[in-house]
This record gives sequence, structure tokens and C-alpha cells, in this order.
Amino acid sequence: MDFAAWEPIYERILEDFGFDRTGDEEAARFISHMLTRENTASLSELKDTISGKPVLVCGNAPGLRNELLKIDLSAFVIIAADGAAAVLMDMGRVPEVICTDLDGNSEADIEKEILACERGSIVLVHAHGDNMDKLEKYVHRFKHFIATTQARPFDNVYNFGGFSDGDRCIFVAKEFGAKSIKLAGFDFEDSRVNPIKKKKLKWAKELIGMLGI
Repeated sequence: MDFAAWEPIYERILEDFGFDRTGDEEAARFISHMLTRENTASLSELKDTISGKPVLVCGNAPGLRNELLKIDLSAFVIIAADGAAAVLMDMGRVPEVICTDLDGNSEADIEKEILACERGSIVLVHAHGDNMDKLEKYVHRFKHFIATTQARPFDNVYNFGGFSDGDRCIFVAKEFGAKSIKLAGFDFEDSRVNPIKKKKLKWAKELIGMLGI
């Protein structure tokens, strides 16, 4: 993602939610200090995992498990958003890639993400202004991850586009040349969510639409 193209969208999102960009930038600097040669996955490895392959992107809508039961999971590289990784792990399928900000998960779900990482998942850990406590608590336990930000990228902290975990998964699939992208576990009209989540779903729908998915 060209940040010059992303930045105006990012500014609109910040304005809509009343978020402060400086918090995102502080979190990005914070996670950058936690990166070492030993715990950082490479972009070339991520590209090799995704490029030219059919990708199934899993969001964490309540109907995810039922949708997955109707899909041949072996036919896809799977990119899981946050809590969707726990659903997949419970079904015996380790996702190849996980995008998580560690923020919407129970501790049990985060432990499953850490286990998935130990079993080969490339985890994209996202830093933003509201999750520095989770970054401090959990990031050191991920042994194979890539750091991401929604603000300006720098050094080895990347911005592939997207705002919430689900749409970031799709931006990653696009960025690294997926042959095709199928969605499961996305419900943009879920009436049971709180107002903030409802607004996030609205933005997710708009951002995914920009990609032509």
C-alpha cells in the first residue's frame, strides 16, 4: 500500500472516530523496539505464502464456524482476523497468516494465536493507540511476527492498508498477490454489535469495496 494513497483515508477514519494519530504513532514506535532479528518474519516469506494462491479470509462474525464447515479448507491459504484464528484452531486448522491487534480477544483466544504462531502461522501484530498494554503483555511471546501500523510506516513496521483486523487481512491478501480472495465470517450488517463496532463494520465494508472484493 502506497501510504500517500492511504493517508487521506486514514485521516477520514481518525476524524470519524475522534481518534488521535499521535497514539498510533507512539504504539508503532513501541512495537518497533520489540522487534529482533530472531522474532521477525520476513516479507518475502509472507509473499511466498500468499502470492498466486487462492486465499480464504476469515472474519470473526458469529456464523464463521458454520460457514467453514461448508468449505474445503485444504484448498486455500487462510488469513484469519483476530478471534477467527481461535475458531480455526478449535477446528484443527492452523491458519497460514493471522492479523491481530490483540484487542478484541479473550486471553484464551490470544493463547491460541500464540500457539498458531508456534505451529507456523505468520502473525501480523498491529499497533494502535488503544492496545499498547496488550502489546507489552503479549508481543514478546510471538516468535514469528510482522509489526504493522495504520499510521506512517517506517523501518520494519509496515502499513499494508486497512483499519480493522478483517479488512486488514484482505489488504494483505491483495498486497501480496493472492490469486483469488474468498471471504468467510463477515457480517457487515450485524445488529447485535455496539455503536463503535457498527461504525467499524461500516468502514470495513467501504474499504473492502475499494479493493473490488
